[in-house]
Amino acid sequence: MYQGFLAIFRSMLGSLRDLAPIIIVIGFFQFAVLQQPIPNLADMIIGVVFVLLGLTFFIYGLEMGLFPIGESMAHALAKKGSVFWLIAFAFALGFGTTIAEPALIAVAAEAATVAAEGGMIEMTEVAKSSYASGLRFTVAFSVGLAIVLGVMRIIAGWSIQWMIIGGYVLVVIMTGFAPKEIIGIAYDSGGVTTSTITVPLVTALGVGLASSIKGRNPMTDGFGLIAFASLSPMIFVMAYGMII
Repeated sequence: MYQGFLAIFRSMLGSLRDLAPIIIVIGFFQFAVLQQPIPNLADMIIGVVFVLLGLTFFIYGLEMGLFPIGESMAHALAKKGSVFWLIAFAFALGFGTTIAEPALIAVAAEAATVAAEGGMIEMTEVAKSSYASGLRFTVAFSVGLAIVLGVMRIIAGWSIQWMIIGGYVLVVIMTGFAPKEIIGIAYDSGGVTTSTITVPLVTALGVGLASSIKGRNPMTDGFGLIAFASLSPMIFVMAYGMII
């Protein structure tokens, strides 16, 4: 019990250290540049405390739960020796974590609203919901395939440099043909997929898998899945924009 409280306290100190630069910057500009008191100071202090507690428990939960789960599943599936189930797990993990990303949900909803206001879709809740859902499922499907590709790279020992270079060349080419209204959304989709839920599990999967395969180095082969997860949504969302 004591060790658990000590670990949480250390995690809280780390979270406070991470938040300190933000607090210092806001305080500097508020008092030195704007030279105004902070409005709703009490509410802001309560909010900062909530952020500190949330960040602390989130990071502690990742270290205690999600990272071990991802690594243990990768070890177990690699030991089982079934490539099919490993690929299926990789796709399901990529799809499931991305579809639940809060950042993706927010971006998809905002994109649907802007598309409706711009006349791309009807100004109805049904049309906006359908557009947002289509965007979310497109991104989630692309991330699932990206994780599968990354897992196959680890198994086969393919070079990540040329795969990433080829992917970005395709992104540049597609940018010239995709509707201009979808390009910004596509680029942002590549960023929101690498957020709070996806990154810990996918990273743990890659490191665990590389540790389980003879001849693979967890440092050089275990990382790189996030790069695929960030790249593929740009390609698929631009294709989605071309289709609709």
